[in-house]
Amino acid sequence: MQKTKLPALLIGVAMLSALATACGSNNTNGSVASPSPSSSGSSPAASPSDSAASPSVDPNAEKVTIKIHYPTADKQELRTIEDAKIKRFQEKYPNVKIEKDDWQYKVDEIGPKMAANEAPTFFNTYATEAKMLVEKGWAADITDLWNNYEHKDDINPVLQNQFILDGKVYGVAQQGYVSEVVINKKMLADKGIALPSYDWTWDDFYNIAKQATDPKKGIAGVALMAKVGDGGWNWTNFLFEAGGEIQNVADGKVTAAFNSDAGVKALELYKKLRWEANAVPQDWALDWGGATGAFAQGRAAMVIAGADGPLQQALQASMKPEDLAVYPMPAAQAGGKHTGVLGGDYLIINPNASKAEQQAAFNYIVFDYYSDDALASLEQSIQQLKSEGKYYVPPHMNYYKEDSEYGKKVQELLAKYDNAYKYDPSEAALLDGKPEAQYNTQDYYSTMTNVIQEVFTKKDADPKKLLDSAAKLMQEKYYNNIKVN
Repeated sequence: MQKTKLPALLIGVAMLSALATACGSNNTNGSVASPSPSSSGSSPAASPSDSAASPSVDPNAEKVTIKIHYPTADKQELRTIEDAKIKRFQEKYPNVKIEKDDWQYKVDEIGPKMAANEAPTFFNTYATEAKMLVEKGWAADITDLWNNYEHKDDINPVLQNQFILDGKVYGVAQQGYVSEVVINKKMLADKGIALPSYDWTWDDFYNIAKQATDPKKGIAGVALMAKVGDGGWNWTNFLFEAGGEIQNVADGKVTAAFNSDAGVKALELYKKLRWEANAVPQDWALDWGGATGAFAQGRAAMVIAGADGPLQQALQASMKPEDLAVYPMPAAQAGGKHTGVLGGDYLIINPNASKAEQQAAFNYIVFDYYSDDALASLEQSIQQLKSEGKYYVPPHMNYYKEDSEYGKKVQELLAKYDNAYKYDPSEAALLDGKPEAQYNTQDYYSTMTNVIQEVFTKKDADPKKLLDSAAKLMQEKYYNNIKVN
């Protein structure tokens, strides 16, 4: 799921020019979405070297029309950025006509879109969708386009590999995230609660959530998500930390695995947070936007998501960088890994498009990647935000390798501005990302959200029975129908 939920002010053209709001969204991760659940004005015209990622255009090139993924109407800043990109792209590729389409990927809409031939020439999606889109024939095989792309070896492999199946390439990475915990430091300090080390545990997390809770003031210790698929996505971080898996794939079969001892342990933690610590919001049925919004409004001391979205919302709501802290997910026990869900945003080319249209779409997708023009535009954006008293929050994981020459250029640029948020390298060093499962993951997330709601509703809910029932449902309704090649 797209759980990055990128806000409108994440406006670095190179990194964010065509992103959806989201996974883990729902993101997606939903919150994708994305999503987000993830997580992007105007740029000067690019010189030939600026757009080196795209080949020189043939004056006799075939005239084509592509329908591009375009920001929604509520994101005017992103539309301004995209319009500037369109103008520069068409100066380089006058044979390509651009049509705008602001449809945002939804798993229940992509099938009808494809069947009616109404899907854009390229569209956004998130990491969980790779196998499904490929198996349904809804993602073009762009291996040849990829192999001819001069920067293919510079793309962040941790992200890009999610859309490389059986050696074939089916999507282009934009940005990614590992789930983290964003903390309101000021709220904790006001209550005399000490911050733990970055190498913290579930016990530390639980104790902070319990101590920070103030029901009379409507303040929760942690705004856990418990609505649509976002609840299951949020909980899966704890499943992973406890050593659990969503599913097992072996001998051509997919088997539910989340009803394990690790799953029970993770759900017991949720039960304790709800009924012993009283640390979740009273209106606990929150999706990504509800949970991150509660945090930004000072109604929760902690929230779990890709960090950039909650940070941006909190800073827009007049919090200061020094009042906020980003932590890795807490380890289940001392010495354990700080494992969080690894997700990302991707652009997929429509397999129904002609070869010429697919080439034009690919050129558009990577047009601003690794370009000096993109860096100049990012700097303009940060300067504009500074003049307005606002902050720029970069994604924590980008399409490029952080230690690449381009990555170093970006870091040097960000270091120049005090309104560009800086992540602590000591915290980042502890991040341990685990990719989302590839089969029916959104169905799993929604199923687990129902389980979480049972736990939050009924004090005597039995985690093991609930997980067994959910696993049986996933197995019979979805996994039994899958044949793995």
